[in-house]
Amino acid sequence: MKKLRFIFLLSFLSLVVFNSCEDKLFETFKANVPIYLSFDEIRSSVKNEPANAITSPGKIYFKDNYIFINEYLKGIHVIDNSDPSSPQNISFIAIPGNIDMSVKNNILYADSYVDLVAIDISDINNISVVDREKEIFPYTLPPYDYTYRVAKIDYTKGIVIGWKIETVTEEVSNQYWPYPIFLDGVEINSVYSGLSSVGGGQMVYGIGGSMARFVADDNNLFCVDESTLNIVDISDESVLKKTSERSIGWQIETIFKKDDNLFIGSQTGMIIVDVSNPNNPCVVSNYWHVTSCDPVVVKDNYAWVSLRQGTDCGGGTNTLDVVDISNLSEPEAVKSYPMTNPYGLAIADTTLFLCDGSAGLKVFNINNPLDISLISTFSDIHAYDVIAYNDILMLIGDDGLYQYDYSDIENIVLLSKIGVEGEE
Repeated sequence: MKKLRFIFLLSFLSLVVFNSCEDKLFETFKANVPIYLSFDEIRSSVKNEPANAITSPGKIYFKDNYIFINEYLKGIHVIDNSDPSSPQNISFIAIPGNIDMSVKNNILYADSYVDLVAIDISDINNISVVDREKEIFPYTLPPYDYTYRVAKIDYTKGIVIGWKIETVTEEVSNQYWPYPIFLDGVEINSVYSGLSSVGGGQMVYGIGGSMARFVADDNNLFCVDESTLNIVDISDESVLKKTSERSIGWQIETIFKKDDNLFIGSQTGMIIVDVSNPNNPCVVSNYWHVTSCDPVVVKDNYAWVSLRQGTDCGGGTNTLDVVDISNLSEPEAVKSYPMTNPYGLAIADTTLFLCDGSAGLKVFNINNPLDISLISTFSDIHAYDVIAYNDILMLIGDDGLYQYDYSDIENIVLLSKIGVEGEE
């Protein structure tokens, strides 16, 4: 009897296999259908444009007399800041898929979806691409309507920049890709696609805000994506050459460099990486915290970490944490201050400027890190990130660029504002 059952089962399986080879099965369903931007379009679209209104401001960067403001996924606004009381929006550098930037001498480094681009800005009105490192960053899908599945994606067609809901017919396979991916209950939308088969008195470096993912030094550009530290040789600043990469965790957000160490903020902690040998970056230690968004700045023996809860940041907490890093191998949280919804931060001497989201800009005296005191609050802005340099505070918020004179810290003065489109 057992032998007969085995023969029957074998015959049935053979029938299924042979039928599946001869007859293709299809199903029809509503789906998120990808909208592509081709690689040729992406790689031929970096160019100067006339000044555009700021509509969706992102990262901020300062170099010499210029402020660079990211327009999310579109490019970079160039602001002539020779007179902070009267900044001039002079041009726009169109860079498809741009979020982050850094500058060394006259070369602007910017991401463009999966690529890293080196742009000569010695003539800000006549920029040129001098090099491009292709497919250095992960292929990331934009958010989609989770009510529907995702139609099959042809990664050779370019970058998916959006979706349209359509009825599609596809051959039935053993799996549909991509379904949403979850890690510890949090959805991750990044998809690694194997694209390698597709295709004088001036500052040497600029200053990025605490939300930056790029930072440069003499010979290297350090870039973090959601899980990886990428190191690019820029000793010849107009030539890009990726030299190493290191997987450092998940949900990486920000990077801050001090001496030979990187302080990398993630949603689960601060990671300290020794890059004294850029070809062999080494994780020194981790400071773990509850799941929260996590910008970091460092001064002397302390790291200042703003933790924020929210849709993208988990349930977390809203605090400013002070971490003793006198022993880099054993960072220790020594104080935590409650905040409303903190984002970027900057330090000038014994003053800390904190963007506390809807609660505005907060200014603290941090002479004693274990007992900081509030100097002033500017509650009329939704603050995102700040740069403090030479008594001028440059702040980017939801409604534009603000600049303040903080030479008298007890009497901070608003110098100017460039509002987003429709704002003054």
